[in-house]
Amino acid sequence: MSSRDEVLGRVRRALADVPGGERPERVPVRRDYRRVHGSRTAEETVELLAENLADYRAVVHRSDTEGLAVLIRTLLARRGARTVAVPQGLEPWWMAAADAALVEDRAATTARELDTVDSVVTGCAVAVAETGTLVLDAGPDQGRRRITLVPDHHLCVVRVPDQVVGSVPEALARLDPRRPLTWISGPSATSDIELDRVEGVHGPRTLEVILLTGGGAGPLPSR
Repeated sequence: MSSRDEVLGRVRRALADVPGGERPERVPVRRDYRRVHGSRTAEETVELLAENLADYRAVVHRSDTEGLAVLIRTLLARRGARTVAVPQGLEPWWMAAADAALVEDRAATTARELDTVDSVVTGCAVAVAETGTLVLDAGPDQGRRRITLVPDHHLCVVRVPDQVVGSVPEALARLDPRRPLTWISGPSATSDIELDRVEGVHGPRTLEVILLTGGGAGPLPSR
């Protein structure tokens, strides 16, 4: 018996008691697992997010609307970023103080072209405190998935506390499963068989997160 025959045999045995006309959509799935773990205030949830982001080796910053544009300029300058990819729907005032050249997210942009871009700045759809995870859904301030996977430095702005939830089930309730979802837990990394960590293999080598309070329209700062 081949491995294929063995696997298919196990599938048939597992389905032996399933009526022939039954379809998956007709069978209700129990979802009685806990959606919330423990009790936290909004502030405590944001602090947990910051702690877990740092545990995953993301660099966490905090800002209000008054200081955001200057902070973004400072962080990009610290990286020596000369070019920055930006989604078409990014708040213009976020980049108002940046000295780098802005590269707009376009369908025609190739991966090779993106590989020459130093940094990318985006918003996010939701952030999960318990797992230190940022979720992007290709919204207007996030752009196409590839702009956050190719450049070596990703600067992501999270509006707190509005975009922060405690658990993954709470995040899923906010997300549309039909959209292209990217779940980010720290900078891209992998380990070989000897457990040597290598960063930047299938995404940005450096992830910086700005926790933004008061996420409305901000001022246009002077240089």
